[in-house]
Amino acid sequence: MKIGYARVSTEEQNLDLQIEALTEAGCDRIITDQAQSGATAAESRAGFAEAMGLLGEGDLLVVWKLDRVGRSIADLIHLLKLFGDRSIEFRSLTDGIDTTTAGGRLVFHIMGALAEFERDLIQERTKAGLRAAKKRGKRLGRPPALTDAQIAHAKTAIEAKRETVSGMAEILGVNRSTLQRAIARSVV
Repeated sequence: MKIGYARVSTEEQNLDLQIEALTEAGCDRIITDQAQSGATAAESRAGFAEAMGLLGEGDLLVVWKLDRVGRSIADLIHLLKLFGDRSIEFRSLTDGIDTTTAGGRLVFHIMGALAEFERDLIQERTKAGLRAAKKRGKRLGRPPALTDAQIAHAKTAIEAKRETVSGMAEILGVNRSTLQRAIARSVV
């Protein structure tokens, strides 16, 4: 039996391309997961669990692309072991991976390792960029809701009992709690 599995991460994404490729590959049945993140473990996705329930010894699980089943090398290796333990074969159409061959198993491991390496590099570059920006004095995150002058004016008006905290917050267009935190943090 040849079972196809297709997954998209959001409701807006479309499964048509994957389903068409799986149909052309001769899948007997195609199981899908819609709006399921790749970061979620494959076995906890309803469609993937259903596909695994249908697969028996000697059957083949077919996906359009490797990242449809797992996003990390650890996930992919775990799944490959699971497939091996149950004598289930695996094929990724666009990645040219077919575990019915020794070469296919090797490519599976290499592709998964490279994909994880690429994600790790992106994370490292992002973190390095944020550290460098912070070191240059760049303020990261959301801009402050109030300027120092607005905070000083509000503090003076509230202390002189010319305005309440709620009234001043409304004038400045912020929540009462935002104004209170700003005043508490201010050194004015």
